[in-house]
Amino acid sequence: MSVQKALSQEELGPKFKVGGKFTKRQARANFMNGLFKNYFLLSILMLCFVLAMVIFFIGRTAILTFKEVSIAEFFFSLNWTPEEGYFGAALFIINTLFLTALTLIIAVPISVGMAILIAEIAPKWMRNFIRPVLDLLVGIPSIVYGYLGLTILLPILREASGEGLGDGILAAALVLTIMILPTISRISDDAITAVPKKYREAAYALGSTRLQVIFKVVLPAASRGIIASIILGMTRAIGETMAVVMVIGNTAQLAKSLFSPASVLTSNIVMQISNVEFDSTWNHALHMMAFLLLIISFILILFIRYLGRKGGNEA
Repeated sequence: MSVQKALSQEELGPKFKVGGKFTKRQARANFMNGLFKNYFLLSILMLCFVLAMVIFFIGRTAILTFKEVSIAEFFFSLNWTPEEGYFGAALFIINTLFLTALTLIIAVPISVGMAILIAEIAPKWMRNFIRPVLDLLVGIPSIVYGYLGLTILLPILREASGEGLGDGILAAALVLTIMILPTISRISDDAITAVPKKYREAAYALGSTRLQVIFKVVLPAASRGIIASIILGMTRAIGETMAVVMVIGNTAQLAKSLFSPASVLTSNIVMQISNVEFDSTWNHALHMMAFLLLIISFILILFIRYLGRKGGNEA
């Protein structure tokens, strides 16, 4: 006989039924579960629909570029003079890659070092102070960073370099570094903190120093999370517009030095999109630039998902 006491019909009360039928409470719970399930499913479908429409409409307009411009000219020509019918976007692509690479070179060591400091070295009171500050910096609008770069950073660079204006790739890279540093630091901090404590204890038991534990045990174990944080920071750096527009100079030329005014994909789009006719080749070329940014971001996000799934499978 079962150890649990069988409930009689009187003990169950009028809200319950026996004989394999659902009770009123169970029926209400099933109804609410089904309602929320359908609601969440509809929300996911709507999100997928909106994303598909964005890709479709931008991509459809972007493809029209190649009715008048060859693929080779658009991707490999450095001549961007739309008034004369030349739509070479290679200089914007190169400048974008150069700016992103320079930003990562500056930001990644500082961000990962800060994450190591917060997670492994700093005392508790310092961690409790730095983490909310970084969270606050993540939420600051990009135009605020751009304004600070315009009013504070550019005069400093102008005086240090002796250049006339001080704007260019270096100024944009420094502004983007300040913008993505909190993102990379916080996500890397979470990845390092998530490393099991037993890994550290085993390394210390073998006689490892703190630096050896950090660089040979903790960082390799948290490498996927750190790489994901770097990619997220890179996507923000590639897609950032207003902060870059305010400090890069917005000149359609290849950046020949760190202080020469230049333009990237995002800054060129925002500076020119409002001045062109909708059905013109110029407008289609700008849409193709936007489509390139969308595809790059999409690929990077898929790579992050791949890293997360691979890490979960190995765990």
